[in-house]
Amino acid sequence: MFLKHLECSACGLQHEWSRLQNLCRSCHKPLLAVVDLAAASRTLTRERLATREKSLWRYREVLPLPGDVEPVSLGEGETPLLHGQKFADDIDLWIKDESLNPTQSFKARGMSVAVSMAKYLGATKLAAPSAGNAGGALAAYAARAGLEAHIFMPRDTPRANIIECRELGAHVTLIDGLITDCGAEIARRKEKEGWFDMSTLKEPYRVEGKKTLGYELAEQCNWQHRKSSRARDLRSELPDVILYPTGGGTGLIGMWKGFDEMETLGWIGKKRPRMFAVQAAGCAPIVRAFEAGEKTAAEFPNARTIAAGLRVPKAIGDFLILKILRESNGGAIAVDDEEMIRVTREVGASEGLFVAPEAAACFAALKLLLRAGKIASGERVVIFNTGAGIKYLECYNT
Repeated sequence: MFLKHLECSACGLQHEWSRLQNLCRSCHKPLLAVVDLAAASRTLTRERLATREKSLWRYREVLPLPGDVEPVSLGEGETPLLHGQKFADDIDLWIKDESLNPTQSFKARGMSVAVSMAKYLGATKLAAPSAGNAGGALAAYAARAGLEAHIFMPRDTPRANIIECRELGAHVTLIDGLITDCGAEIARRKEKEGWFDMSTLKEPYRVEGKKTLGYELAEQCNWQHRKSSRARDLRSELPDVILYPTGGGTGLIGMWKGFDEMETLGWIGKKRPRMFAVQAAGCAPIVRAFEAGEKTAAEFPNARTIAAGLRVPKAIGDFLILKILRESNGGAIAVDDEEMIRVTREVGASEGLFVAPEAAACFAALKLLLRAGKIASGERVVIFNTGAGIKYLECYNT
């Protein structure tokens, strides 16, 4: 394993990785894993990737877990990057379909890595707030690991997610309120109950699983031959634009971390995609903060949206999300619920994909950005479908 230490994303304070911990001991902001990339590169090469297992664990050297420890895995990762056929004719559209992960969402990536490390470091009871898919993923991976899962969900969480968690053996508590209220309840009880908090960005390793979105994207965009002034070089041609449905923002933050690591490894250059965070009009704290030029996002009042994964009124990693959007010359955009539903059907009819409402928001945002001239004709655009529409049946009229 090439994990060196954990580092606070805000104040830079270093922490030992070898014990269970949540936020920075000094400023209580998210911790990020720092990997010895020079050492990792001795065995992790692009050529070797092609011969490895088709899961996110093929990037083992840049993931946190000793090499002799079996990961808690259900075959997550290696999801397809599909070429858009009909939805948008004037751009080069690609769809990264994360609904084919275990538990039918991208949350499987983060939970595989986080549960693997939690088990290795001695946790026996895991807890997390969830508006849906994260709860299902935690329940599945905790069951696989032989650990207890305690999941707190808003009472109006999609029924499929609640049933999924219960049938996977998790202890499910329904709360009258939002995901922030669920998180507050865990914080009040975790010490007494002996729970390790697996909340978004309140432990260091879910983001490590999510960074494999960036690694896979680079790999699937194909390593291309280029000539440099010094030597022939193999680089990945990343897309021009990424549209990402953003609640807690772990995937966005993870991808950006993955891009930085790959540049250090020599796999990509300095160029980055323009990153756009897509939110629901009824819960758009990042959009509001971005437009106001703020470095952090105030809690969004009376948050409402059918897209359960976007109903996050306050993200602990808000400052990281906003920094990424600005560094990449991207932006933030909100879509209303009615448009999500309409576009879900349009995507289904044109691409054959029943996407989650969160992803439908990205397809709707694409149209808005094209009309506004923020995405140009011919650019390569990647949209992430973070989950399966089948889990949101209550959203659709039958």
